Order: sequence, then structure tokens, then C-alpha cells
Amino acid sequence: MNAPDMAASACADRVAEVTRNTAETQITVRVNLDGTGAAKLHTGIGFFDHMLDQIARHGLIDLDIHAVGDLHIDGHHTVEDVGITLGQAFAKAVGDKKGIRRYGHAYVPLDEALSRVVIDFSGRPGLHIHLPFTSGSIGGFDTQLTYEFFQGFVNHAGVTVHIDNLKGANAHHQCETVFKAFARALRAALERDPRMAGVIPSTKGSL
Repeated sequence: MNAPDMAASACADRVAEVTRNTAETQITVRVNLDGTGAAKLHTGIGFFDHMLDQIARHGLIDLDIHAVGDLHIDGHHTVEDVGITLGQAFAKAVGDKKGIRRYGHAYVPLDEALSRVVIDFSGRPGLHIHLPFTSGSIGGFDTQLTYEFFQGFVNHAGVTVHIDNLKGANAHHQCETVFKAFARALRAALERDPRMAGVIPSTKGSL
């Protein structure tokens, strides 16, 4: 790749919009991976919006998510399908992954809680999660849906994610540290590496 091509690759917009319509949910997600952390979030689940806001603000990713789901049943389909659609948007926005650092990790504390997230934009979906919540719900949000969100995301973003809540007595704190650490790990992995401009970060030559 010559110098102009490398410069064009480095400046390429990493934005995407994905819509998912099913009998259970209607979701539109817009992302800008090189944003300022701006967020417009409407899922109908207050605590979930709060967690998505952590991804935007701490990942410096602009997120616009509008979801209408069958909340008269519960939040499962909405949370899972937002994860799926967000994963699809990330995969579309990141493109061929040339020039990114690929790997990212973060530890984030919140009072007594501490979580670690490690991510690899490997092209291979995999979720390994240890999240021993101390409560089954947070403000009406079923804590089990945290797993469903991340499973949907990794399957469709094509990433490997390891999530470990290392300490915590308050479920809100546990969950928030996970989403903040996820955001910080994303930010690190998606950062453009000037020494790898135009190069796919893999010995295989593709991801």
C-alpha cells in the first residue's frame, strides 16, 4: 500500500447503521467508532439505557439506539436483539480491521466492585463470562440478561470477550463496572495504531 492509500485508510469513517425487525423487536442502531461519546438511547428499559450509555461515554463511541420490543412479556428479546444489532453495526463499522490495535483490556472499579474485560477483534465469536451477581434484578432489569446482551454482541461482531467480575457486593456496581470495563477495552482495541497503518493485525493476513 502506498502512502496516499495508507492515509486514506487511516482517515476512513468508521460509521454504520443497522436495522433489525422481527416479530418481537424493531431495532435501529447507529454507531460512530471515532465519536465523542454522544448517546441517544431508547430501549424502554431504563437501567439498560444507563449501561449502554457507559459504552458510549467510556468508549468514546457515538451510539444512537432505538428499540421497540415486547416488554409486556419481559426484557429478554429487547436486550438480546440490541446486542445482536449492535454487534452487526460494530462489524460493519470496523471493516477489514486494518490498522487497529485488535486487543484491548481494562480493569474498572466502582466503590467495592471491580471488573476486568479483555477483548480480541479476532473474527471468532467467543464469550467467557464470570459474573456472580448478588441480586437477580436491578431497577427492573433482569441481571441474567447481561449475559444475553454480550452473547448477542460477540456472535455478530465476531469478537472474543472475557468478562470477570472480581469483586462486588452491590449488583448495580457489579454491572456498571462490567460495562465500563467493556467500553474501555473496546476503545483500546479499536484504536488506530500508526505503526500498523494499512496492515491487518494478524500473521494470517486476515481476521
